[in-house]
Amino acid sequence: MSGWNVIVIGGGHAGLEAAWAAAKFSRVGLLVGNPATVGRMPCNPAVGGPGKSQLVFELQALGGLMGRLADDTAIHTRVLNASKGPAVQSLRVQNERDAYAERAQDVILGHPEIDVIRGEAADLESDGQGGWLVVTTDGRRLPCRSVVVAAGTFMRAITWYGRQSRAEGRQGEPPSRFLSAPLERAGHVLKRFKTGTPPRVRADSVNFSDLAEIPADPNPRGFTGTPGPRAGESPTWQTHTTPQTHALIHENLHESPMFSGDIEGKGPRYCPSIEDKVVRFAHHDRHLLFVEPDGIQTSEVYLQGFSSSLPPYLQDQLVRTLPGFENAVVQRYAYAVEYDVVDSTELTLNMESRLLPGVFTAGQLNGTSGYEEAAAQGLVAGTAAARRAEGLEMSPIGRETGYIGVLLDDLVFKGSDEPYRMMTSRVEHRLLVRQDNADERMTPLGHALGLLDETELARVEAKYQRVNRGMADLARQRNNGQTGDAWLRRPEFKLEDVEALGFTLDAGLDAAEREAVEIRVKYAGYIARASQKLESEARARGMKLDGLDYSVVNSLSNEARERLGRVRPGTLEQAARIAGVRHADIGALLVHLKRQDVSRET
Repeated sequence: MSGWNVIVIGGGHAGLEAAWAAAKFSRVGLLVGNPATVGRMPCNPAVGGPGKSQLVFELQALGGLMGRLADDTAIHTRVLNASKGPAVQSLRVQNERDAYAERAQDVILGHPEIDVIRGEAADLESDGQGGWLVVTTDGRRLPCRSVVVAAGTFMRAITWYGRQSRAEGRQGEPPSRFLSAPLERAGHVLKRFKTGTPPRVRADSVNFSDLAEIPADPNPRGFTGTPGPRAGESPTWQTHTTPQTHALIHENLHESPMFSGDIEGKGPRYCPSIEDKVVRFAHHDRHLLFVEPDGIQTSEVYLQGFSSSLPPYLQDQLVRTLPGFENAVVQRYAYAVEYDVVDSTELTLNMESRLLPGVFTAGQLNGTSGYEEAAAQGLVAGTAAARRAEGLEMSPIGRETGYIGVLLDDLVFKGSDEPYRMMTSRVEHRLLVRQDNADERMTPLGHALGLLDETELARVEAKYQRVNRGMADLARQRNNGQTGDAWLRRPEFKLEDVEALGFTLDAGLDAAEREAVEIRVKYAGYIARASQKLESEARARGMKLDGLDYSVVNSLSNEARERLGRVRPGTLEQAARIAGVRHADIGALLVHLKRQDVSRET
């Protein structure tokens, strides 16, 4: 092979989506240490949840891969927050862990436009013509036009089991030893982050009768609309910590590398270790834990909420303080991993390095946590890298477009001092960017980017034509002087209740289309107000800053000048979200821009 348009480094969830997206444009090289680890779920065997399922629905609507893999290997699905409004409802899909990786490998390793290259990246070198050479540790120089670095938690990584550590990117896998150096050489400031994973326990050593069982939803939902045939076969369970758990942790904090100061990296605030939870929330006498199977015929279960870096002998004791786990046998011990991350404010909204044009980064390398956040970045970086390689521009995905836009915007303009996790609370227009309308919002964008064909676009357009007809049908018909949509807006009414009154809709509407009709009618007033607010904000936030000389802006603080000059926001709204830029600074920019407009008019 003489060269590739794009080389993707890493086969985790970010690397998968990057390679999948880039291969829709041209040939891709996927550089991985071991092809058998491609698509592995190193942490919880599940996809989705609050804030995260919205990302996966948007990925699916853009032509991504994660939703398809999750549905194909689903063993348990639940809609969370089902009793609340549609803006915060989210789907969570429990997966057959090994089957997920096998399915990912079938898709990626067998892809006709993806060449899997086994090796470790040692360096990135410019080819002097706008392209790159990825240098491997065995001396190969792999040419490409663009590079996507999706190294996950592997760059100069160290795993911790109590006070003992070793060089690993995750359990049993070597770190990426050299890839930090070319990024630092270019001027990237790397930070150290920390994450962790819970112990896995032999299923046959757990007394499940002592656990609270959580059944799957009776009508399984999926990201693609059609979950796999085993989507409702397995329950999950709940247990909890006890006073004995907490006492044992307090007695042994000196064995924790985090509390002893051995670990320097910043850990995730929203997914802390069990020892961190016990110390920070000392007033709680128990913490809820979720027991998740790794498969239908699993040999082990995953203790969600019980991440730890305590030594194995203590983990044995701690696990046995949990109800149902009195005779538990730990099959794989929990550990913490410390690794290098890029300062994401040094990237563009398309995840391209500002210091190394043509080099894109994606996933936990950018300071995020979670499969879903990694996959979203991977799709954006892979698409942008492929389009750049072919001389095509790519407009950034805006914050108002959806959860993916918020994720990118937060990373670039706010950055993060800890692993970033997507949550619904981060999305100010969440009533407009729900998981149920992701295809309406994102499929036209996916088509415009070259990720989806005309057939898929036409399918989604036809779907919403039917939805609009259904809404019109309800608005046209009357019963006791009230239209069908007025009846449906009553809190106690559902669509089937309205139909029971004699109102009719097209029999051809499927379940997703009926749900769309109900949501749009029932929340019409709220949606209209949210849309008006968005339009009002857009007029002010759209004011352009491109090419502005911040040194001539009166009353701008020195810190704001430095931050704005480094990040180079394109609009006033983007400037307002940069850490260190105060409200007074935004006021100064607004005055300056208005004066410029007046001077141009005169």
